[in-house]
Amino acid sequence: MAYETILFEQEGAIGILKLNRPQALNALNSKVISELMAVLDQIESDVLPKVLIITGAGEKAFVAGTDIIEMEKLSCSEARTFASFARKAIDRIANLNRPVIAAVNGFALGGGCELAMACDIRVASEKAKLGQPETGLGIIPGSGGTQRLPRLVGPSKAKHLIFTGEIIDAKRALEIGLVDRVVAPEALMEEAKKMASAIAAKPAVALGLAKAAINRGLDMDLQDGLSYEIECFAQCFATQDQKEGMRAFSEKRKPSYVDK
Repeated sequence: MAYETILFEQEGAIGILKLNRPQALNALNSKVISELMAVLDQIESDVLPKVLIITGAGEKAFVAGTDIIEMEKLSCSEARTFASFARKAIDRIANLNRPVIAAVNGFALGGGCELAMACDIRVASEKAKLGQPETGLGIIPGSGGTQRLPRLVGPSKAKHLIFTGEIIDAKRALEIGLVDRVVAPEALMEEAKKMASAIAAKPAVALGLAKAAINRGLDMDLQDGLSYEIECFAQCFATQDQKEGMRAFSEKRKPSYVDK
């Protein structure tokens, strides 16, 4: 399927999804969100890719935010509908049944920062800038920023960033836990692919269950989370890959996984 605002390609077990509106700094609008939902449907229904990398086209932006021109004249009711639509796509990334890495190549502001936070791991270029500057426009984050940011960096730091609208560099984002690794711009995709390859070498069912256990456990109290972890652990023993992995360990050889 051809997309107008998204580029998607597959390199073996790794998928690369690129937001492709460089002339608008890859800002999210209804068209981008619709196409993002469609490509995520395509990815989720296939065995491959086992790991997805999301990045932005061009050298300036990952996603510079949500399209202000589209939002400017929305009514309260229309704004609720628009935010719900955008959040649905971002939630799909967070809950995708395989690991997702954000390769943050430039500005990740507003909706772009929210999209990056929905990914499982964030690798940033030294030139990346991140923030939730919505209060400067008379609004607040509407696609998860007030919820995911404090879970990543703590409530106080999240409030500071959201209240002030401060845009921080990659070094500061790493210090507070908003990104997980910072590399030179020219090494960004190489580092993201290296990480994705290491993950893709693991069996797909175990990866999906590990992600589910972490994500769902964060919304439970500790005891319920621990019980859910046991259920996910037990499900692994119904897979061919559990048997192959443990047999290979016993036989001191490299396992050959079939993702079943």
